[in-house]
Amino acid sequence: MLRIVHVAVGVIVDGTGRVLIALRPEGVHQGGLWEFPGGKCEPGERVEDALRRELQEELGITVLRQQPFCLIRHHYGDKEVLLDVHKVDSFSGVPAGREGQPIRWAEVSTLEPSQFPAANRLIIKRLKLPPFIAITGTALDETDFLDRFTRLLKHVPATVALSAGRQLVVQLRAPGLTEPSFAELARYCAQLCRHTGVLLQLNTDPAAFSRLNADGLHVNARNLIALQRRPVAENLLFSASCHSLEELRHAEKVGADFVYLSPVNATSSHPGQTSLGWDIFRELVKSVNVPIYGLGGLGVSDIDTALAHGGVGIAGISAFWPQECESNH
Repeated sequence: MLRIVHVAVGVIVDGTGRVLIALRPEGVHQGGLWEFPGGKCEPGERVEDALRRELQEELGITVLRQQPFCLIRHHYGDKEVLLDVHKVDSFSGVPAGREGQPIRWAEVSTLEPSQFPAANRLIIKRLKLPPFIAITGTALDETDFLDRFTRLLKHVPATVALSAGRQLVVQLRAPGLTEPSFAELARYCAQLCRHTGVLLQLNTDPAAFSRLNADGLHVNARNLIALQRRPVAENLLFSASCHSLEELRHAEKVGADFVYLSPVNATSSHPGQTSLGWDIFRELVKSVNVPIYGLGGLGVSDIDTALAHGGVGIAGISAFWPQECESNH
C-alpha cells in the first residue's frame, strides 16, 4: 500500500487578494516548482496547529485566522498526499524565507499551473472560481428574458466583492426552448456578457454546445453519466449537476472544473425532494477533489456557510434572477 502523507497547506492572502508562494529547492520531490507554503502534520497533530507551526518555522509569521479551504488527494506514483488546505487571511509578522527558499506575493490571475506540483494545481483552479454563480430563470417571452438578463448582469457584480483573479460566471438555462431558439438566445447573451466581462456557461448537451460559442458548458446529471471523457477543451469551463456520490465521482473522472451539489435545502421548485443538509454536504465534499457549489434554497447569505463546509460557494436562480415585478421598473 502507498503511504499517505498528510500535509497542512496555507493559502496566505494579503489585503489586496494576492497569495504568497514559495519555490521548492532543487533536489527534493517536485523541486524547482512553486508551491503554497506548509508542511507535514505530525502524528496526532491537528491541521490548524500543524499549519501554525509550519508557517512560523518557514516564514516567521503567526497565524491569527484560518479557515478550511479544500481537501486534495493526489497520487505521485511513489506516494499519496492529502493536502489539507486552509485559507489564512490574518497573520502577524513579515513573511520571509527562513529556510532560504525564495518567496513572493502573486496575483491569482498570474498563477501558471504548470509551474506548480500537480497537487497544487487544483488549489489554483479553485482560487480562480467566484464565490457564487447566477443561473437564469423563467421569463414571459424572449424580450422579457433579455431584459431580465441585462438587469442580472448589472446587479450581480455588486452582489459580493470578488477577490483579484476571480471572474463572474452566469449559467444560461432555458429548458423550454427548442435548440434553434436556445442557440439564438445564447448568441445574444454571449454578446452582452462579452461587453461586461462576465463568463457565460450554457446549460445544454455537449453536441449542441459544439455548435455554439460560449465560455463553458454545464450538463445535467443525465448527460454527465453518459460522458466518458471531458467534452470541451481545457480552456473552457465545464461543470455538472450532481445529487449523489456516484455522480460526483463521475464528474471528477471526466474532468469537471466544478459541480453543483443539490438540493442542500428544501426548495419550492422541487417540493417533497429530500434535502441534503450541510452535514451531508460536508461529507460529500470530502469524498472528491472537484470543487463544489451548494445549490437549492440558498442565497448570498449562505456563501460563508458553504465555505465553512468545504464548498466553493453557492449557485442559484431565485437569489439572482430578477423577478417579473422588478422587470417593470
